[in-house]
Amino acid sequence: MSVKLSRRSFLKVSGTATAGLSVAAAMPEKFLSWAETGQEELQQIPTFCELCFWNCGLIAKVQNGKVVKVDGNPLSERGRGRLCGRGNAALGSLYDPDRLKYPMINTGKRGEPKWKRASWDEALGLIAQKLQAIKEKCGPEAVALFSHGTGGAFWKHLLKAYGSGNYTAPSFAQCRGPRDVGFSLTFGDEVGSPEYYDFSKSRFIVLIGSHLGENAHNSQVQDFVLGLDRGAKLCVVDPRLSNAAAKADYWLPIRPATDMALLLAWINVIVNEGLYDADYLQSYATGLPELKTAVQEYTPEWAEKETDIPAATIYTVARELAANKPNVIVSGGRFSAWYGDDAQRSRAIAIINALLGTWGRPGGIYLPAKGSVPEYPGIPAYPEHRADLPTLDAPYPFAFSQTTTTIREVTISEGCATGPSASKQTTTSIRQATAEGAPHQMHGWLVYGCNLLKTMPDRNETIKAIQNLDLIVAIDILPNDIINWADVVLPECTYLERFDMLSTGKFRDSFEISIRQPAVEPMWESKPSWWITKELAKIMGLESYFPWKDGEDYLRTRCQTGNLNYDELKKKGILSLNDKVNPYITETNQPEFPTPSGKIELYSTQLAEKGFDPVPKYTKHPQPPTGFLRLLYGRSPLHTFSRTTNNFMLTDLVPANSLMINKKTALMLGLTNGQEVRLENQAGFKSPGKVKVHFSQRLREDCVYMAHGFGVHSKGMTRADNKGIGDEEMLDKYTIDPLMGGTSMRSNFVKIVKGI
Repeated sequence: MSVKLSRRSFLKVSGTATAGLSVAAAMPEKFLSWAETGQEELQQIPTFCELCFWNCGLIAKVQNGKVVKVDGNPLSERGRGRLCGRGNAALGSLYDPDRLKYPMINTGKRGEPKWKRASWDEALGLIAQKLQAIKEKCGPEAVALFSHGTGGAFWKHLLKAYGSGNYTAPSFAQCRGPRDVGFSLTFGDEVGSPEYYDFSKSRFIVLIGSHLGENAHNSQVQDFVLGLDRGAKLCVVDPRLSNAAAKADYWLPIRPATDMALLLAWINVIVNEGLYDADYLQSYATGLPELKTAVQEYTPEWAEKETDIPAATIYTVARELAANKPNVIVSGGRFSAWYGDDAQRSRAIAIINALLGTWGRPGGIYLPAKGSVPEYPGIPAYPEHRADLPTLDAPYPFAFSQTTTTIREVTISEGCATGPSASKQTTTSIRQATAEGAPHQMHGWLVYGCNLLKTMPDRNETIKAIQNLDLIVAIDILPNDIINWADVVLPECTYLERFDMLSTGKFRDSFEISIRQPAVEPMWESKPSWWITKELAKIMGLESYFPWKDGEDYLRTRCQTGNLNYDELKKKGILSLNDKVNPYITETNQPEFPTPSGKIELYSTQLAEKGFDPVPKYTKHPQPPTGFLRLLYGRSPLHTFSRTTNNFMLTDLVPANSLMINKKTALMLGLTNGQEVRLENQAGFKSPGKVKVHFSQRLREDCVYMAHGFGVHSKGMTRADNKGIGDEEMLDKYTIDPLMGGTSMRSNFVKIVKGI
């Protein structure tokens, strides 16, 4: 069926006439001909979304070389034929006139750039020259990669071919790392991404600080709603009455930073009243006697004083959880870098799941499907790393991934590391790390898809590190904050214009493989990362590591190596392998726990051997001083942080964040609803931007709350620049998780400043 489109009909699809006109005015002429020429048959090209990490399958509707609509791919387990509000705004990303259009070289100062338009040959040549100089001066380990997004895998491959293993992502130390470490220390494995939560079959669900639904995790929200529809009870632990909490049987408005007290009290009730799954623990766990002894002091009566949750409620929820075992889930969500002891808090969550026998049980945490896709064959071995360089994250023995924070710290250090005392260190953690030698200072950063000024705590530390670099390269789609600090900027094309890495998902009922392929040609001079890295490798003499002809050849060869039908994958967008599933424990399907004991470890000998608490303990965290409120933040259902705050299809709906505050607190401070204010932190720093006050009864009196991702400071992002306040720019003091290096992102106290 063909569809006749006009420029006017595209404006309707795009959201608003004014937004559409601004896009059309900025587009290259060759991309405007679709509106003036005759109609063509509508093509349907399957790919997957990149507006958040969920990577839902979608079908791009293309006519006359232009995407006119996107729909969900019904074959995709991540979306099941549906797209969230962000996913439906794909055209706002593709046709954003603020997109980076061509390579640029900064001839001014970092932070105060003067941009020179460059050819790809000039830009890549300069990068190659600088990287070679760093390698000759200090070795390849002096270059690090910050990465977030599917295309970052090509940059990781290039970095390893260059000789450096220093690649990192904010998603570990600033997001999900504490959760993954806590569960791995207990079960020997993570809960996955997407998580292995069997919500649709649950009988009791607990969400702890998780804003499920507001984060738009597509299939997970569908399962969550289905579970509730089938009668599951819900308990939400959150200082704010989130949208999920509004549907809960129990909303526990906990005092921030006391979650560990509640968790330990639940464990106390479960073990003292014998409410655990005894047969399950007998078969699969170790350490119950030690756990029981360790939690005796943490009674619900004690926890009530810490958390503001009545002891009677703590007892009730613990007993109802146990009554519904094993078909229960206690979820800590995804973002877990809160207060600096978050791996242990996540371990407490894992222990409760273990006591109730949820791992490998219906309605609990299912055993994920098996499967993988082979890497491209025949790639040469990566260069070996220097044996005399100590591990950067040595102070954090359970840092399963390299931390962004440590990379930043060693960038601030002085000099190249050539021996045990070659580098003067500037932070406590780095001094600890260098007991047997100096780590390698970083002289070059490659930053792919990471707006580091908004993802890491203490913006000034990030800037200090950047000023120490010999080279910083930013690879992105939009001119976000980090672009202003780059030496060279490389414009990547959007996910609707490129081949990319395959996306795989280990679900309950299938192992799923998704393809990303271009629906349209790249606009302006933007390029896909497979092309950029391949061309850069040629200049650097590393072409043997990139033997594929193009992005499609790369994908086809990997599929052929794994005996997968590439042509079918390209046509459907999804391959689902259902012969690799076995989600629940049975007599013939026994779980494996890759811990030292081979069992679930309620008492962790790994932690004890490293000098850490083998059973989580409660630590008091600072509470807001007089005149200050704790700043909490979360997600907007229509935004993926600063990645979408310039998207014209979304900013029309949510142009900025607001500051939620309890009405009683607001009136005591003399505020009016809708009033614009600034925030000031404990160091006296006042926010550059303003935010509107939003009165609410859905928040504790000692907190304020806002959506993360706003407060962008980049004139190139014309819709997002200086709209609202970024919570991260108010955070100057933070603690680091001693187990895995995660940073406390909710340790921020602010006061409200009126009249400026």
